[in-house]
Amino acid sequence: MPLGQAAPQPGPILRFPRPARPRPPSAGAPRAPEPILLSPPQLTGGELAALRATLDSGWIAPAGPVPEAFEAALAEATGFPHLLATASGTAALHLGYRLLGVVPGDEVWTSTLTFVATIAPAVQMGAVPRFLDVTPESWTLDPALLERELARAVRRGRLPRAVVPVDLFGQCCDLDAILALCERWGVPVLCDSAAALGATQRGRHAGRGARLAAFSFNGNKIVTAGGGGALASDDPALIARARRLANQAKEPSPHYQHEETGFTYALSSVLAAVGLAQLPALPQRVEARRAVFARYREGLGDLPGVGFMPEPAWGQANRWLSVALFHPRAGAPDREAVREALSALGIESRPVWKPLHLQPAFRDAPQAGGAAAARLFEAGLCLPSGSGLTPAQQERVIAAIRACFGEAGR
Repeated sequence: MPLGQAAPQPGPILRFPRPARPRPPSAGAPRAPEPILLSPPQLTGGELAALRATLDSGWIAPAGPVPEAFEAALAEATGFPHLLATASGTAALHLGYRLLGVVPGDEVWTSTLTFVATIAPAVQMGAVPRFLDVTPESWTLDPALLERELARAVRRGRLPRAVVPVDLFGQCCDLDAILALCERWGVPVLCDSAAALGATQRGRHAGRGARLAAFSFNGNKIVTAGGGGALASDDPALIARARRLANQAKEPSPHYQHEETGFTYALSSVLAAVGLAQLPALPQRVEARRAVFARYREGLGDLPGVGFMPEPAWGQANRWLSVALFHPRAGAPDREAVREALSALGIESRPVWKPLHLQPAFRDAPQAGGAAAARLFEAGLCLPSGSGLTPAQQERVIAAIRACFGEAGR
């Protein structure tokens, strides 16, 4: 230490307050019912052992045997031979757009009825989004509208750089029809299958057939890693390039050499360990969520003005979220009235996605149609759908909704 310089003083000791223990209810006081969440994570019981083994191995970074094992298990679960586990589903979509060569000024087309993450990376890359309406048959991208818009784009001399259909709420889009149209004009398809793990379309896993497909393992998904995602393809070269970009596009060299810029998008070993422990439960969770949907139909289907998300004959949804429709003109209470009544009882629900063409962030974006998606937003409510939702909990939800009809009839 140089002469005359004071010795450094130790920093303050950080003390974190212990959480207060909830006081037991006083004698005779009614106990508040446990909250019922929309789609909470469910543990298999194997996560802790998987985490301990990963930590003991010394592999923490996004490399090594655990992410590789997770990718191999995902390949078996999805049918895709080539996958890259990523830090999030959004990261997977961003890499997909980069692989498809999206540059500023390109158009990227997607369904208007989706979460913002479907299109946000493309917009941040300078692309122009175009939002297309959905079909009432499946609530996913309308192939007939897509065909009309592609024909118009050919006449304008400006085809989209990519078409991005969405597997909504765990239900696959009509991917065969979409692929046939896009292949006619040489437009690649990136399928947003974020919520559709375990769903099928015409006997194939979600996303199969698209040039690329993206999945999510966010905390509310049917299988979660506490975060993370995956980019999948039948093309090994695409996934090899995605892997390079996800690791900062480093060139093979003893020093850091870069011919282009990349990202820190690979999935950590810690999250991969959680996902690896979760994946074996996928078939049982699909079965459980489909049973939840069936109980809602049985318990609410006789009410006036109530409908449900349809399931087209060409697919089987994983029913990640069970969605009901409430039509006041047909005798149902308003969607918001139902949501607020559930919230007052500690039951979480959520309106269906607000169509992107109605979002302020995209007020100037071109669109085609939108009325069908807008109607679904006005009437649609996502109900508690967790894989661990018990029949008793679901009866609480059903009874609360039925009570709304009693109030509406007074």
